Amino acid sequence: MIHLNITLDPELYRRIKERVAPKKLSAFIADAVREKLGPSLAELEQAYREASKEPWRQELAGDWMATECEEWPD
Repeated sequence: MIHLNITLDPELYRRIKERVAPKKLSAFIADAVREKLGPSLAELEQAYREASKEPWRQELAGDWMATECEEWPD
């Protein structure tokens, strides 16, 4: 774990204190930052690998293969 000192606007801090229990503040801030940053590259790569195994996606990819050629199919 990394410990940080941060500065917040007093109004924002008041709103957080109204909604979040003191012992849950670190988890709340970590979740908010994680949500704002979005998924990591590793998470995206894993999701793409898993999605590529889904049969309906494989079928759809096959349908699009005809559009990836230099000439029109006969």
